Amino acid sequence: MTSHPTPATLGQLKQTPYRYRSVKQELRENLVRRLQSGDDVFPGILGYKHTVQPQVVHAILSRHDMLFLGLRGQAKTRMLRLLPDLLDEWLPIIDGIEIPDDPIQPMTSMGKRLIREQGDDTPVRWLHRSDRYHEKLATPDVTIADLIGEIDIVKHAEGRYLSDESTMHFGLIPRTNRGIFAVNELPDLSPRIQVGLFNVLEERDVQIRGYPVRLNLDVCLVFSANPEDYTNRGRIVTPLKDRIGSVIRTHYPHTTDEAMQITRGNAWLQRENEPDEAAALPKVDVPDLMLRIVEEAVAQARKSPHINQASGVSVRTSIACIENLVSSAERRGLITGEPRVVPRVCDLQHILASTRGKIELMLADDGDATEDKLVTSLVGEAVKAIFDQVADVDEYEAIVEPFEEGLKLTVGDEVSAAEQIASMKHVKGLLPATTKLAKKLGLDEKDEQLLACAGEFLLEALYVHNRLSKHGGPGESRYSR
Repeated sequence: MTSHPTPATLGQLKQTPYRYRSVKQELRENLVRRLQSGDDVFPGILGYKHTVQPQVVHAILSRHDMLFLGLRGQAKTRMLRLLPDLLDEWLPIIDGIEIPDDPIQPMTSMGKRLIREQGDDTPVRWLHRSDRYHEKLATPDVTIADLIGEIDIVKHAEGRYLSDESTMHFGLIPRTNRGIFAVNELPDLSPRIQVGLFNVLEERDVQIRGYPVRLNLDVCLVFSANPEDYTNRGRIVTPLKDRIGSVIRTHYPHTTDEAMQITRGNAWLQRENEPDEAAALPKVDVPDLMLRIVEEAVAQARKSPHINQASGVSVRTSIACIENLVSSAERRGLITGEPRVVPRVCDLQHILASTRGKIELMLADDGDATEDKLVTSLVGEAVKAIFDQVADVDEYEAIVEPFEEGLKLTVGDEVSAAEQIASMKHVKGLLPATTKLAKKLGLDEKDEQLLACAGEFLLEALYVHNRLSKHGGPGESRYSR
């Protein structure tokens, strides 16, 4: 944040190049400059460059209010909170009045009166763009007074007329004048409250308690909502949708690579030592293989007939699962003393905790057990799909033969990579096959951590292709025939 400009009075402000622009015109002009310079319009938002971002750009260029419509975990709120970056960094407003008002073109009677009385000596203060964005989470208990305003009985008792602006206690929208106001989860507002927004959206004014108090607001209104077929708590009334200029449809990542990029950018993967942590933490490297398995499982969930697709499967699911995957590997490193660890298939059992509550089953279930079984099945399908992309299971039939003779191989989330590789050497042909598969997966076969990861992946692939059986309890699994 740079220091704010120095003009402190209206007279000093008039000596600067400042000119009045409406909020929507300000957004438009700053967006035009950003597009011309080639800068990223929405930095940090991935997967929307050719789909959602053009919709938003067109809406701003058209000076529209916007509704972001999409399932949970589709970056709706994040995009709303990036809109203030398109405002000027600093904006002058009249100092000493309740509602932000422009000194050059005031819209409140209080602002106009102050300028009439003080002229060029009218005090001016500067508002940073971060203070020009206000957000309200819609809940059933939100009232018109919260959003628009109410009569202030105390001020009325002082002898002021009810029709005087100074008797009003203004709500969030008037207090966001000269800025951007966002309502999250719009359908949760009761219909009568939504009706109260009609005038703000169309006529750009507010009326309180039927008194002739009119404020010609300069505010950009933006909303977020889930599709109506999912939201059981309410719906957006049709006349309100008619008054919103553009409805922006969001979506989940179209490709696994996009999803992986989003997860890597948002999940807490780089675990640094905190100042109060005495011991050095093991370094955790997450190979694309493990990230791809999680993303493929989430993608499978978004197509599963057993999951309510109207509810959706949030991107937060992938992020939470990867973080738990890293934590499981981190725990193994702390137990085994390895300075560097890599997540393996055995760590995937711990993503169940980070999927519970994030998916909504279609039918009645018997609690977490059904949900856990479904997630485990989806992970298995993900392993199968990824394996089939790089190899043919029939190539590895020779590995199954020792298991048919009664051999059993145990893997676990507390077993070091070196111990895991030592166990794999007891299965004839497993280690050479693992080395070959590691190369196909783009993993360094000379790295024992990555080799152990590839080995477990191969065993799990044989299991999901019904070539091996798997049994075990918490913390370990036993592969057999």
